[in-house]
Amino acid sequence: MSKKGKVLVAMSGGIDSTVSAVMLHEQGYEVVGITMKTWDYASSGGSKKETGCCSLDSINDARQVAVELGFSHFIIDIREEFGDFVINNFVDEYLAGRTPNPCVLCNTHIKWEALLKRADMMDCEFIATGHYAQVRKESGRYVISKGLDENKDQSYVLWGVSQECLSRTLFPVGNFHKPAIKQMARDMGYVALANKAESYEICFVPDNDYRGFLKRQMPDLEKKVDDGNFVDVNGKVLGKHHGYPFYTIGQRKGLGVAFGKPMFVVEIFLESNTVVLGEEADLERSGMWVGKFNLQKYEQLPGKVNAITKVRYKHSGESSVIEQVGERIKVEFMAPVSAIAPGQSAVFYEGNDMLGGGIIFSNFGINTNIDNHTEVVHV
Repeated sequence: MSKKGKVLVAMSGGIDSTVSAVMLHEQGYEVVGITMKTWDYASSGGSKKETGCCSLDSINDARQVAVELGFSHFIIDIREEFGDFVINNFVDEYLAGRTPNPCVLCNTHIKWEALLKRADMMDCEFIATGHYAQVRKESGRYVISKGLDENKDQSYVLWGVSQECLSRTLFPVGNFHKPAIKQMARDMGYVALANKAESYEICFVPDNDYRGFLKRQMPDLEKKVDDGNFVDVNGKVLGKHHGYPFYTIGQRKGLGVAFGKPMFVVEIFLESNTVVLGEEADLERSGMWVGKFNLQKYEQLPGKVNAITKVRYKHSGESSVIEQVGERIKVEFMAPVSAIAPGQSAVFYEGNDMLGGGIIFSNFGINTNIDNHTEVVHV
């Protein structure tokens, strides 16, 4: 038995989780590798070959590392629980006029819970992943902070991880820059892995065609959702669209109508099947309400707190004042923020520390004159 302890490492077959497993092995942990099969893309009828963490090649890559280093490796099939929760939520959110973030749900409700359950079954004290993030204990709470390489930081998708899970979580690559991890992989003999292209698409939509995915999941969707009107911010009809679920806040391309200037989706009204289009300035909002939140650094927000708030994964963040009001958090931005989409995650930071996050419920500072805009933003 290792003095460091026994750790269950989530191995996707990619460079980050592979280097994580090797690092922990070399540090003296007793490593057990586990690869989770979450999705069989071929069954969904997509046009792109299956890639990423669920492909056979990736599973074999993970197993090969375990064989070479002499530690156990297991494959678990969680496609059913993944599909029941993540896929169903993904479809339901678009049908509700919102824009979901399946990676957050997968990490929060599927991967970490699945890891913790298997760790207990295998008597592992710790679980580890290849995420670019850091975790520490402070004042009795476990706090996630940004990965050292801010260009690769993945703390945004981890806002929902529970204190129980964080108390046993290790992020081996979190205090390294990506180029250093690639060099480590080469030094370890994994040259092909270091040169392997990374995928940034949703794992179950690798062709990045979410509209096609929705149609395959619900073959009668186009019959259920009628064509509706495109309107401008004053309510003037601009043309016809093919149904509100096929549009997202901030979308510019693929509208199917030419306007002679760039136009963006700025609001989606479920009940009237109306999609509001405007210019880029019409996307700006001064604040929002966030629900279903999870706080990490504090058990409860201590009044009004200055924070940097991100409204999507690639958002650099905006200065804001956040305040806990009952079961929601009110966010007021110091400067307008563009394309706030209900259904996406809002994540709050204090310096590099994550305060927590939640699901965007609604926004305010709306510039449209259309009635009933609040009808589609409930969670």
